[in-house]
Amino acid sequence: MILDATDKRILAELSANSRQSMRELAKKVNLSAPSVTERVRKMESEGIINGYTISIDYGKMGYGVDCFMEVTLRQGEYEKFRRIIAVNPNAEFCYRIAGRACYIVKLRVKALQDLETFINEITGYAETVTHIALSKVEIEKSLLDEK
Repeated sequence: MILDATDKRILAELSANSRQSMRELAKKVNLSAPSVTERVRKMESEGIINGYTISIDYGKMGYGVDCFMEVTLRQGEYEKFRRIIAVNPNAEFCYRIAGRACYIVKLRVKALQDLETFINEITGYAETVTHIALSKVEIEKSLLDEK
């Protein structure tokens, strides 16, 4: 599916607030509510819109340490690592990557001791390089912005 400028505006508005009504959304993108509803349903059926979520401030829940970890596996222990990371409640994402490391993982933890526990769990078959996030840069542009 090729998205036009209006589709991208719809996606941008839904990204900012997925709880708004089709009527509110229609006003913002200057279309009728039925037209917007049709476009949204088409993007849902095409798999462009995969769901509607909320944004959670994990820091306010006590998970104030965000870390990014490069994981390099020894002896091809890919399945073992995948099983462990898939059920780790502190993992936000894990990607297999190209380069020196095998994976990049983002963990949210309450304290550095929690991070150390995870490192100790995998250290028998993996090497890690950990980066602690100090602050976040707010991104002003997105792929949905018109060029």
